[in-house]
Amino acid sequence: MMKINKIREMSSPDLEKELGELKTELFKLKFSLATHGIDNPMKIKEVKRDIAKINTVLTERKIAESKKA
Repeated sequence: MMKINKIREMSSPDLEKELGELKTELFKLKFSLATHGIDNPMKIKEVKRDIAKINTVLTERKIAESKKA
């Protein structure tokens, strides 16, 4: 689980890359859960929260940029 402070320190391109990786991981987790189950189903919830945190920070940055322009 990623901390929000760590996410805010990352650059936007890094966040986009991390977001893609997390979405891939979420797909794999859901797929394995549907086929044969996974050891820790709470991992899906953690990945979803990390995705939401990254999306929130990216949205905050876009809003801040639009206010400056």
